[in-house]
Amino acid sequence: MGTKSPGMVAHYLRYSTANVMVILAGFVSFPVLTRLLDNTQYGILGYYETWALMAVAFGKLGTQHALQRYYPHDGDAGATRSFATNYFHVPMAISVALWLLVVAGLLAYDWATGSRQSPVMWLALASVPMAVYASLVDTVLRVRESSKLVMLSRIGSRWLQLVLMLSAVVWIQQSAFAVYGAKLAGTLLVVAFYLYWARRHLPFSRAAVDAGMARQGLSFGGPMIIYEAFAVALILVDRVMLKFLTGDFAVVGIFSIGAALALQVHMFMNLAIFESFTPMANRLNVTEGASAVRALKSSVLMPMTYASVGVSVLLWCFGTDVILALSGPDKVASGPVFAVMGVTRALLPVLLVAGYGLIMGKRSTQVMVLMCGSLLVNSVLNWVWIPQFGVMGAVYATLVSSTALAVGHCVWVPRDLLKLPDARTVVTAGGVAAGCIVAVWATGLFGLRPGWERLLVGGTVVGLAYCSLVLLLDARIRMQVLGLLRSRSRAGAIAAGS
Repeated sequence: MGTKSPGMVAHYLRYSTANVMVILAGFVSFPVLTRLLDNTQYGILGYYETWALMAVAFGKLGTQHALQRYYPHDGDAGATRSFATNYFHVPMAISVALWLLVVAGLLAYDWATGSRQSPVMWLALASVPMAVYASLVDTVLRVRESSKLVMLSRIGSRWLQLVLMLSAVVWIQQSAFAVYGAKLAGTLLVVAFYLYWARRHLPFSRAAVDAGMARQGLSFGGPMIIYEAFAVALILVDRVMLKFLTGDFAVVGIFSIGAALALQVHMFMNLAIFESFTPMANRLNVTEGASAVRALKSSVLMPMTYASVGVSVLLWCFGTDVILALSGPDKVASGPVFAVMGVTRALLPVLLVAGYGLIMGKRSTQVMVLMCGSLLVNSVLNWVWIPQFGVMGAVYATLVSSTALAVGHCVWVPRDLLKLPDARTVVTAGGVAAGCIVAVWATGLFGLRPGWERLLVGGTVVGLAYCSLVLLLDARIRMQVLGLLRSRSRAGAIAAGS
């Protein structure tokens, strides 16, 4: 890379800062969209957005995984040019060609049958190649450990999209079409910036085209295409089966509102960790071996477990209050959806970090099989539980299938890469969490009114109680917090004196 990595903590702080700002944008847009769009329009938006995610998963051709695996760390200009040409530009050109074939096929189908596709579908389809390109550039930035640029680009793009979406839905039309159109306009501007960056840092050379290298990247990423598609299908199948089994977009909307808010938890608890952890783990595995990866996992898992369990306590106790406060009483049915799915999103990253390593061992086929099995479990449980439990049947199916996926990674990862959280951390976090939940149930929070009152007062009290007890009971986390505070204070003093 040419520069020294700023370290795991610095990367995590930058990625988490970006995700916090993205989440704040969500907390601005979420109440506006859920209040101005009815359940049907929100269901349509979530439905086609998920199909677009599926198309993007196929369109990336698994290239993002090849970019991570074959990036030439400390390579010269020639190696960088060859890498960019064969692992970035060639797959992107193939992706665009496939997209054009799909567009031509749909146009031919409409002309032959006289049918008309949904306008929202066309907007979703138009966003696909741009989303693929942005995702691949973002992957390269993360592999280069350019976390500061990733942070700035994500914050800027998300708030730009927010302004455009809210302007469209408030002043033009309260519909899924207006929201998606504004989102597409924001994506165009983001892709323009990425094109400028890639022109400087990912040079293309016709002389550097190497069919063997390109095939190697596509072969490595091939099984990951199915993995990515199944990962999106885990999101899509709930909505599709809810629509199929109930015939009601409003039910899809109830699920989508809770799931969309749970996605914010995923962005903070999962993405921030993995975006800072994965590049360092891959580099350490190449340069220092499995023992260095286990040491990195050990340093991450203890604070991560405490944080994940703490967030889960708050979501379990106050998830419905978040929906009530942000979206109003007519969307309160989405509260249990958010609570259960939010807890799932908060806890499972602990197991995924513990079991990370299949990709480093080039076991992409096993990763694909695990995702396939998770999708199968989800589909079967949806078929059985949606008629019995309604929208919560889809939630329970997601909980079980996602847990099975995370446990599967821990079972199949090579033993020299497996590192589970230590027993002391698990017992302490679990005991404190159970005590907080019992206290909330027993006291009823002394009659605090549902919504903002329970959320702000009760959430603050329970959160402080959990953090205080954890710090009191485990000296290791106290030392980590004090060390982090001291390092930041020293950094601030150096900056002030310079």
